[in-house]
Amino acid sequence: MTAAFEPRFGSLLPDIREYPPGEASLALADRLKSVESRNITHVGTGWPVFWEEARGANVRDVDGNVYIDLTGAFGVALMGHAHPDVTAAVRAQSEVMLHGMGDVHPPSVKVDLQERLCALAPWDDTRVILASTGSEAVEAALKTAQLKTGRPGIVAFEGAYHGLTMGALAVTDRAHFRSPFEERLYKGVVFAPYPGAGSRGKATKASLAAVRAALEAGAPNGDAIGTVIVEPVQGRAGVRVPADGFLAALSELAHEAGVVIIADEIFTGLGRCGATFASERMGLEPDLVCLGKALGGGMPVSACIGSHEVMDAWPASSGEAIHTSTFLGHPLACVAATTVLDVMQRDQIPARVERLGTALLASLRGGLSGTAGVAEVRGVGLMIGIQLTDPHGAPSEGRAVRVAEAALAAGLILLPAGAQGDVVELTPPATLTGDQAAYTVRMLSSLIQEVW
Repeated sequence: MTAAFEPRFGSLLPDIREYPPGEASLALADRLKSVESRNITHVGTGWPVFWEEARGANVRDVDGNVYIDLTGAFGVALMGHAHPDVTAAVRAQSEVMLHGMGDVHPPSVKVDLQERLCALAPWDDTRVILASTGSEAVEAALKTAQLKTGRPGIVAFEGAYHGLTMGALAVTDRAHFRSPFEERLYKGVVFAPYPGAGSRGKATKASLAAVRAALEAGAPNGDAIGTVIVEPVQGRAGVRVPADGFLAALSELAHEAGVVIIADEIFTGLGRCGATFASERMGLEPDLVCLGKALGGGMPVSACIGSHEVMDAWPASSGEAIHTSTFLGHPLACVAATTVLDVMQRDQIPARVERLGTALLASLRGGLSGTAGVAEVRGVGLMIGIQLTDPHGAPSEGRAVRVAEAALAAGLILLPAGAQGDVVELTPPATLTGDQAAYTVRMLSSLIQEVW
């Protein structure tokens, strides 16, 4: 019998007992500052709170405060924190084997996961490269595309976020991340405009024209273009939904040029956007798909999947793999991911996300209708962005950051997005209850009006 979520914690409304961050969080922040590189965790007067327990859509901090998690922990907890099936599978596996030798003497559960991923994929014959992080999956995809085409140049998009390892960073478009390392980054990347859903047809034409020009002229360093990498919905850029028909036209253009299309579905995939793959929903026809975040249900695992035709550009291993990692096919991560795929199909998670996301989006639009400084409430599935502006209609720099800080006191954990911190991003678990959703809409409507 499948275990059920605990009836209380997981579906609770917020319970703030000590104004956050409380004494215990403040003490941990002081300890953290003395041991961690100062670049990693932002520590301010009202940030962060330290988590102690998480289940369903709830988080409890070290001071006993209970929150609704509207981030899904960076989108990971799509099926809810600590899903009982996942935790049971990890517990059982931990008693048998913690670690194997993924590319030498693999654990059997590695094959189980790869078979399940192949069965989900849109190609008849699929191959998989497993990894631990989203950035690693992107690195594998970029290498695969170069091997397939022999052309190292890449088209990426303005606003893109694909990770912060060196290859992934080269196709990530934000000066904050890039500028300290610009001299080390690959110079063969062209960034084309990303036409949002609210843009006119002229913006789509301009983007496609930029891609076409890059395919013909090559990259700034002279390299021929062999890869297009794109997010079906741009997440960290502020839940930017592409204009209708753009991704389908991009697919046609790239395929005509013999270019490999990489869909970065680390954030959008496995139900987050109301479909197993957001690519299919948005009209993109990729050759490679990168998965992560929700795949492990809380365990670190990612994958690059593609058709055998593209993936077989890799040479057969001669005993010394040219792309691998120590924790590839980690047993605990593999059983967690296989269980996630089981639950996703059994409980029809994409359909649940679509229903909940449609209702939440409509409620937010209704609750924020006419609110000064709210330009747009947009989203797909449980990936929602609230675009904030200043009194003159320009992006309100840092306002979403201030909303996120104020939200903690109301028992809501959320994140800002967009290069200017002007988008409130919501990526909650699919276990969000009706009461939790109603509370979220009510409090966010109030907070956004109050915070300038």
